[in-house]
Amino acid sequence: MAAPIARRAGVANTQMLGLGVYRPERVVTNDDVAGPIDSSDEWIRTRSGIQTRRFAERDETPVTMAIEAGRRALEASGVDAEQIGCVIVATSSRMVLGPAASAQVATALGMNDTAGFDLAAGCSGFGHALTVGSDMVRAGTASHVLVIGVEKLTDLLDKTDRTTAFIFADGAGAVVVGPSDEVGIGPVAWGSDGTQWQAIRQDKPFDDYFDEVAEKGKESERPYIRMEGTAVFRWAASFLEKACRAAVDNAEVTMDDIDVFVPHQANLRITDVLVRVLKLPESCVVATDIVETGNTSAASIPLAMEQVLRSGQAKPGDTALLMGFGAGLAYAGQVVKLPAISA
Repeated sequence: MAAPIARRAGVANTQMLGLGVYRPERVVTNDDVAGPIDSSDEWIRTRSGIQTRRFAERDETPVTMAIEAGRRALEASGVDAEQIGCVIVATSSRMVLGPAASAQVATALGMNDTAGFDLAAGCSGFGHALTVGSDMVRAGTASHVLVIGVEKLTDLLDKTDRTTAFIFADGAGAVVVGPSDEVGIGPVAWGSDGTQWQAIRQDKPFDDYFDEVAEKGKESERPYIRMEGTAVFRWAASFLEKACRAAVDNAEVTMDDIDVFVPHQANLRITDVLVRVLKLPESCVVATDIVETGNTSAASIPLAMEQVLRSGQAKPGDTALLMGFGAGLAYAGQVVKLPAISA
């Protein structure tokens, strides 16, 4: 008779125990980016809601920003580095394919022989990583998981591209996921539509770029991030209501139970549309971190959570609806209890 295989016992519930973020010090105004795209502060504000954004310096990388956000999340959670069983880094802008950023982050934070992997799901990356981390804790695979969303999108930004140059920015946000006496992270609502992959994309594969360099030398243009803004807006405005309602239904709550709405900080007009169609209660706080931070893709939701908590608009334990969406086109959202933040 074959020997039985043991299984690990998990926990019933999980929550985000602590949140930490890193915002680069360099503040870039609309006037700073308007010239090369023949634009203006008024046009950028009207089109996106953005007033400023943060650009990382040359020596700041997704790894260094993730380390600092992770350190602050650990401090906020009160969890020791030794308790972390896995580090998940969600990013789509790291210019290095290997090794994974997560291993370097874990080591820098004092973790020894800790599992780690990177996850690329665009602007919905944090929601995907949070789901995987939560499920790992519930399954008993890890007692605690450090989930990080980080981007240095300026490495992929064509400063002369009128559709992207004013939108994207840099930053990092992290949460420690651990066991809880009550449900703190609800079931995910997620999905994708690969027929619209070109709506947000890198405009050429690196192998094509290398071939061009070999043929043309320095005349070849490097790959950049491109976006078909109208297509993205149309998809977001028409589809995301269904996705948000699915996340709320999965949690078996109602829109009236939502204290805080934290959508991906893609465009203030998209946020306004969602707030209107979802008929959120007037008391619901709506995160608008894009105004000062820009679109930071996988980092935008943790950064936006931190902004509403730091400002006092929301408090730890409030019920929040998170919804990430973007490149893929993909989405991931869940109802959660907001975590504590670092001092």
